[in-house]
Amino acid sequence: MGYDIVALGESLIDFTPEGTGPLGTPLYSQNPGGAPANVLAMAAKLGLSTAFIGKVGDDPFGHFLQTAMEGAGIDCRGLVRDPRYHTTLAFVHLDGKGDRSFSFYREAGADRMLRVEDVADLVTDCRIFHFGSVSLTGEPCRSATLSAARRARDAGALVSFDPNYRPLLWEGEEEARRTILEALPLAGLLKVSGEEMELLTGERDLERGAARLCSMGPEAVFVTLGEKGAYFQVPAGTGRLPAYAVSAVDTTGAGDAFLGTLLSQIPGRGREAFAALSLEDWQQAVRTACAAGGLTASAKGAIPAMPGPARLEACVRAGITR
Repeated sequence: MGYDIVALGESLIDFTPEGTGPLGTPLYSQNPGGAPANVLAMAAKLGLSTAFIGKVGDDPFGHFLQTAMEGAGIDCRGLVRDPRYHTTLAFVHLDGKGDRSFSFYREAGADRMLRVEDVADLVTDCRIFHFGSVSLTGEPCRSATLSAARRARDAGALVSFDPNYRPLLWEGEEEARRTILEALPLAGLLKVSGEEMELLTGERDLERGAARLCSMGPEAVFVTLGEKGAYFQVPAGTGRLPAYAVSAVDTTGAGDAFLGTLLSQIPGRGREAFAALSLEDWQQAVRTACAAGGLTASAKGAIPAMPGPARLEACVRAGITR
């Protein structure tokens, strides 16, 4: 099998706040972003072989993203640079707690223009295939994403899905809910935030909400809760673990770091990947994933803030949780 993880979706520029200029106007730092690329970057830091499929513009931003991903250890042979479209841009806004929101400049952005025929055969050459819902927000990328997920599943890969709900990219909440639920049966593993769980199920109770999501197709569901840690339901059982005590500066990419770390600890392919792990194994995997998310939130940017193995191990060993 060629790759541990192949991800498809958006690679874009995150402009992150960097204080103010001499005239008091905001300054922004250009960072590589896009949730699927972030997941791969975290997994690559932990030693996994990764590859990205997506589309950027044949412009300076697109070249920057390819260089950044390759520098993070991600194989970019599935990346298409299209001169007809601009690379998508996102401006990150941070509140006093470091929680982020986004403004997107994406109309006719290159990532939305990924077609079925653009998708490399890498999707059938991996243990784990990952996608999100940003690439489900319109055509032709929606069809390309669903087709790739089906091909990967049919080839025996474990399919991972993170809805990564961004309200501004959808026509409305109901359209987002309907589209995400239609994609859910393709996934063996699902990662959602508490807010996304409520959006998809109407449930705030973690046990009931995760159980409803599992009934729709995924065999493993992970609910990230920010500073309150994470809850999970897997074939081996259920559990909830606390977050690590860190000072959040910028939560951009924290959930992606969580998921990239989690996926890096899953052996095998398809359903056999779940059978190999005991409840204690899952607890340790989620504990480590929580540490990765916390450490990423403690610095600015997404990929630049992600911890390496030594820093991650030290955080888990210290065990200072909330």
